[in-house]
Amino acid sequence: MKFLKLFALLFVFQVQAQQGGMWIPSLLDGMNAKEMQALGMKMSIKDIYDVNSSSLKDAVPHFNGGCTSEVISPKGLLLTNHHCGYGQIQAHSSVENDYLADGFWAYKMEDELPNENLEVTFIVKIEDVTKQILEGVAVLPNESDKQAKIQQNISALSNSFPKEKYQENKIRTFFEGNQYMLFVTETYSDVRLVGAPPTSIGKFGSDTDNWVWPRHTGDFSLFRIYADKNNQPAKYSKDNVPYTPKHFLPISLDGVAEDDFTLVFGYPGKTSEYLPAVAIEQIVNELNPTKIEIRDRVLKVTDGFMRKDKAIKIQYAAKYASTANYYKKWIGESQGLQKSNAAGVKKAQEKVFQEKLIKAGKETEYGSLLADFDTNYKAIAPYAIARDYFSEIVLRNVELLKTTYKFVQLEQIYKNKGEQSFTDRKNNLASGLGEFYKDFNKKVDEKIFEQVIEMYAKQSPQQFLPVSLKNANATQLTADVYGKSKLTTFEGVKEILSGDTKSILKKLNSDPAFKLVKDLSASYFNEVAPKYDELNMKITALQRDYMKAQLELGTNDRIFPDANSTLRVTYGQVKSYAPKDAVLYEPVTYLEGVMEKYIPGDYEFDVPTKLVDLYKAKDYGQYAQNGKMPVNFIGTNHTTGGNSGSPAIDANGNLIGLNFDRVWEGTMSDIYYDPSICRNIMVDARYILFIIDKYAGATNIISELKLVHPKTGKSMKKKDLKKK
Repeated sequence: MKFLKLFALLFVFQVQAQQGGMWIPSLLDGMNAKEMQALGMKMSIKDIYDVNSSSLKDAVPHFNGGCTSEVISPKGLLLTNHHCGYGQIQAHSSVENDYLADGFWAYKMEDELPNENLEVTFIVKIEDVTKQILEGVAVLPNESDKQAKIQQNISALSNSFPKEKYQENKIRTFFEGNQYMLFVTETYSDVRLVGAPPTSIGKFGSDTDNWVWPRHTGDFSLFRIYADKNNQPAKYSKDNVPYTPKHFLPISLDGVAEDDFTLVFGYPGKTSEYLPAVAIEQIVNELNPTKIEIRDRVLKVTDGFMRKDKAIKIQYAAKYASTANYYKKWIGESQGLQKSNAAGVKKAQEKVFQEKLIKAGKETEYGSLLADFDTNYKAIAPYAIARDYFSEIVLRNVELLKTTYKFVQLEQIYKNKGEQSFTDRKNNLASGLGEFYKDFNKKVDEKIFEQVIEMYAKQSPQQFLPVSLKNANATQLTADVYGKSKLTTFEGVKEILSGDTKSILKKLNSDPAFKLVKDLSASYFNEVAPKYDELNMKITALQRDYMKAQLELGTNDRIFPDANSTLRVTYGQVKSYAPKDAVLYEPVTYLEGVMEKYIPGDYEFDVPTKLVDLYKAKDYGQYAQNGKMPVNFIGTNHTTGGNSGSPAIDANGNLIGLNFDRVWEGTMSDIYYDPSICRNIMVDARYILFIIDKYAGATNIISELKLVHPKTGKSMKKKDLKKK
């Protein structure tokens, strides 16, 4: 008996060590099914994906092309993240009705708010069409002819594959062009806002807690899909009715515990899981440090001003958050890649790859791949670094340079497209830049410029620098640009843009900011971009062949395609983790943690009075666990951007949470997934219900949900998973 228990434990450990992956839901039979069952899943694969019967896939639409959402009622009620619905909440807000600050709740359907340009897309069917797309490609002589033939085949099949008139066929490439899948989709464009907590709940912790665990954020919002009388997609109309889904997710009231099975369904955006070791070393040692140092300087300057001036704090809050987001991500990514020895693991895999090549007799076909990677990554390094300097400083983080670049483009439009195109773009700039200058602070931007232009001049590859920067004194250059440029104010912009084309171009070319950005742009586009693109194209071709070789040789039976914003399944377990020595993070946080972080009046950690009152009274209703109110939990699911709003689903197919972030130490999962430190962060479904019910009093919403007790009640049967 002891031997059997030990064997079972070893088997489970081996399965856990194999977690990770973003799997195509139509291809889960076999290895994936066994792994999921070993982790505790009680559903069948057909409960997850089925073309002929309703399944989980029918409850998980793509939300507006960038996030994920899930249907949670028979009346088309839709759940996604607060940050995914933020634009719609903001658009409906006003001074009189500040839904961002106060939240919004529709207590009857007539009060639900329509949204322009908001849509959700369901996957109806997924089919492997690799054979059809690659037909006639291999015999063609060069890469451009092959790509043209592939596009021709894609167009022909997209037009001919059977579908309903309100559906669409979309073909996407997988495994670097080695596989093609066709998706039949349905898109609904009448999607109305139903509910959202105030930002003090939906964005609690804001920038400070971003990418961080423990987390205490109620990151959710509610929408409803409307359809025509035939339940088909239709533009907004008062005559539309709530959409009747093929499937909706019941919500579990039993919560989660360590080692519980979790399945996350969604549309992850982009990953690069099959990079060679040399690429990872370049990211860790050269590319990320450059971008991190630039943004570190930007953030320190901005933070210094924001702490001293409330008006600047308001002006720069969103900008600071945007800059800090990937700054923190890159730091965590680099540390995670180093901690997990990702490059070392890749080198070991590459050794096995070479051995299999020899054994399979494929050295002629693939034997030079790794050496070619080394050659091309070394060659591209200075160009990649120079590209990051230009992108981070000119195009992203110095606002004067970013805006001035629009005027450099304006001159190019005149040279390439003529007078009329120049005039059209000039008029757009004249009318559109007013909003930008309202939140532009010359003092802040000037200090940022001084800090990063010095870096650009001294640390960027010197061979690509224009003379105007190479020999410049950062302090003097800053004084000249910000003291003399007309582009630092909207009035100055309007003055420059007045007059005929010739006079406008003359004024621009005498402006110090314009001259600097024009010099930097010319150096970049003449000296850096062409060679970078040439080398990157070679690397892309090598990556495709490397992927093809791995598939042919079977070097890893758990190969999954990189994320590309198509529907995927990732599975794992609720798990604590140890980010560093003597530190252990528990997998669940509670409302007590919100109150511990509570700072009255603080834009990140303020808490609504009613939430404080509910906490003091311990008025949690049926949503508490052992007298405490769960808020967030973590799991080993392999997620990335695009998984925001993804449902976290239990072993029986019930909703247990809402994915919204990853832990800082595991952000390297876009490049290398390590189950010991990679964790996704989810809002506990019971916290969502508690906020809707006890905080907002929106019992009308609660009444249309199906709440279940899969742990403490009867085990759910297959027929209960699907709407009849």
